[in-house]
Amino acid sequence: MKANSSGAFEIGKITAAKEVPMAFALPTVPYAARGACIEHWKPDNKLQRSDGYRAWAEINLAHLKQNAAELKRRLPDACSLMAVVKANAYGHGSVPVAKCLQSIGIHSYAVAEIREGIALRKAGIRGEILVLGYTSPGQFEDLCRYGLTQTVIQAEYAIALNQYGKKMKVHVKFDTGMGRLGERADQVERTLCMYRQPNLLVTGTYSHLSVPDSDREEDIDYTKGQIRRFYHLVDAIKSNGLEPGRLHLQSSYGMLLYPELDCDLARPGIALYGAIDTAAGHDESTMNILPVLSLKARVTMIKRVPAGTHIGYGRRYKTAQDSLIATVSIGYADGIPRCLFEQGGYVLVRGQRAAIAGNICMDQMMIDATHLDHLEEGDVVTLIGQDGDCCITAIEVATRCHTIPNELLTGIGSRVDRVYLD
Repeated sequence: MKANSSGAFEIGKITAAKEVPMAFALPTVPYAARGACIEHWKPDNKLQRSDGYRAWAEINLAHLKQNAAELKRRLPDACSLMAVVKANAYGHGSVPVAKCLQSIGIHSYAVAEIREGIALRKAGIRGEILVLGYTSPGQFEDLCRYGLTQTVIQAEYAIALNQYGKKMKVHVKFDTGMGRLGERADQVERTLCMYRQPNLLVTGTYSHLSVPDSDREEDIDYTKGQIRRFYHLVDAIKSNGLEPGRLHLQSSYGMLLYPELDCDLARPGIALYGAIDTAAGHDESTMNILPVLSLKARVTMIKRVPAGTHIGYGRRYKTAQDSLIATVSIGYADGIPRCLFEQGGYVLVRGQRAAIAGNICMDQMMIDATHLDHLEEGDVVTLIGQDGDCCITAIEVATRCHTIPNELLTGIGSRVDRVYLD
């Protein structure tokens, strides 16, 4: 470290002014610019700079559009997409994702709870927004105010919605075998009651498949049973002179493995974001699904340590030789599973793999960079995504940690900046 002619200190390629108390300072962007990237997103073709971020997720909107087109291609012509953007669009950012999809003609969205729907409306999202979960009676006014469509989860709930006294759009849900929300498919009279409430405008009817991704014979039979129960109940509704509205039954794997179903809508979630096993149970050559999210952070410190040095909490990692250990600016509070170290996890730096060294901390993690040439503070570390010829997928990380990519992606924390690329 030495002072240059301007009185600043140079460390590698990073320059820090004397007034900065830290040993070095990463480059930053003005706060307003950073906020614009997150809160005031609008599509353009410029790469949004990420060199001021501690940890960030790059969201490739071109891949999102391609995935939507590929999923639509696999469905009957009369079936439209209802994009599932709950849980902050699976960690991708619900408003930017919905705006992107709206720009390519998607006008139906599904959220988990009413606040997610209100946020989309306030951001200017038009079309139908279906609340998949329960909304309390104290919030019925907001359903009407923001033009949201509520799921009717049982007969008593239909009566409560009707008694509110205002016309309200709803979708009725059947429980065909998931055991979650909805009247059981054998409760015909209770189901018909939900369609007979005068203040409820039924614009859709749906159910949810519990094992559409399985190739086990008993699970396939179970799924086919759910499908039969759904259409049998729809026929009962129609035979009683009632209108079920638009039908939807398939989520991501249901779309991929049962694309021929006669529905008006399909509800892609994880497939829309490209974190799906395209080889599971179908012809991979027909798929063109791409990952939408990459997760990155930075090297903040590099140190040489002798052989036999313990690294991290619990002294779980011990260097076998004189080693180069790099600290990275991301941790389990940002959504990195703490068990990833124990499961042989690694990251990508300069197009090469680097093993995680020791238990992941709340805000930081360490990697063994002994084999990496010319590593510098500020270098980008890829935890999910492509770096050179190497790639780490969300599916790979989730599988290592004995979970699913849905949980991994929705767990990416709010302090991880989202950078949108198109």
